[in-house]
Amino acid sequence: MARDSTYGDYLHLGELLGLQRPLARPEHHDELLFIVMHQTCELWFEVVRHELRAVSACLESDRPRPAFKAVARVKSILHSLTDQWAVLATLTPSDYAGFRSALGTSSGFQSYQYRAIEHALGAKDRRVTERAEADPLAREMLADSLARPSVYDQFLSWLARRGYPVPAEVLGRDVTVTWSFTPALVPVLREIYERTTEHWVAYEACEELVDLEDSFRLWRFRHLQTVERIIGTKPGTGGSDGVGYLRAAVDRRFFPELFAVRAEVG
Repeated sequence: MARDSTYGDYLHLGELLGLQRPLARPEHHDELLFIVMHQTCELWFEVVRHELRAVSACLESDRPRPAFKAVARVKSILHSLTDQWAVLATLTPSDYAGFRSALGTSSGFQSYQYRAIEHALGAKDRRVTERAEADPLAREMLADSLARPSVYDQFLSWLARRGYPVPAEVLGRDVTVTWSFTPALVPVLREIYERTTEHWVAYEACEELVDLEDSFRLWRFRHLQTVERIIGTKPGTGGSDGVGYLRAAVDRRFFPELFAVRAEVG
């Protein structure tokens, strides 16, 4: 069967290209772009989740180099997704208004894959899992991502196994709770940053996570700019705050100690 399969068979193109179904009536030219843009995001989110699970597994098994490779792949995906906002930004306010009502109460705010990625990076939110009760797939995915240690949890456990004095309360914390800034970690990281030649692998791991967060924040910021350009300060669909929510999200950090330590070095 593999010898007789075609490119279209392998990629299930018939099914894939049948999933773009504009709902606006009369049909609106720009709705197809909107659908494809968001479907593409969800496909890449699936890969990001896959790679972040690999990062955690590699750190858990004390294999930092393969973890760095997976982080590099996630960063490249996020850069691609950031550039993709430029395509959606070709929608003018009047273009979007022509089909916005077709979205009903749906909103990107409801993307459970995006929420699972946030969980993987340490921004845990049990309420998101509870709101997914009506969708078995979303509920299962979010319950799993909530229960797993985040990438940052795995990184700090890896540091501890390498002999770094990571506080016990960090290692024994409830991983279903969102990460909060822990001042006692800053001196541990300061030692790594001030004596890089002695701690090179740990230093490289720190910088990989900083790069990852930077890439994620750039994606969020470009999202904010695009939404602001298209709808201004209007509320988002699905009851979200729109630009207000996105602006607040840009300022949230996954790995706050890795940024706080910069003020301490030297």
